[in-house]
Amino acid sequence: PGFPISLGVEVPAGKTLVYLSGAVPPTPAPDKDGKIAPLPSDTQAQAVLTLQRIEQSLKSLRLTLGDVVFLRAYLVGDPALGHKLDFGGFNAAYKQFFGTAEQPALPARSVVQVAGLARPDFLVEIEVIAARK
Repeated sequence: PGFPISLGVEVPAGKTLVYLSGAVPPTPAPDKDGKIAPLPSDTQAQAVLTLQRIEQSLKSLRLTLGDVVFLRAYLVGDPALGHKLDFGGFNAAYKQFFGTAEQPALPARSVVQVAGLARPDFLVEIEVIAARK
């Protein structure tokens, strides 16, 4: 009770499942001098950027975050926390997108700590499964 996930989500027969590839925070565009700003170095900020990216990907497929039935997050241990998983930071970001007044749906969810991702500055990768209604 009170935890922002569903114990399970049933997808009715005949619905189409859409699997999104793992998403990471977008790389900032280069400035006028060609320099690229570094990614935020905390889990919460990277999770917000990643969920915004997923939201845009879903929109391009005519889906919304409300259609997400499962979410799996891979988190690298946060260097600022002694390389421990920042579960609180991830949840703070997640709660901005799921279980809100605007978007009350709660997917089933898993969060796991991993040793690393594709780039050393990535702390977050998220994959989702959506059901087309």
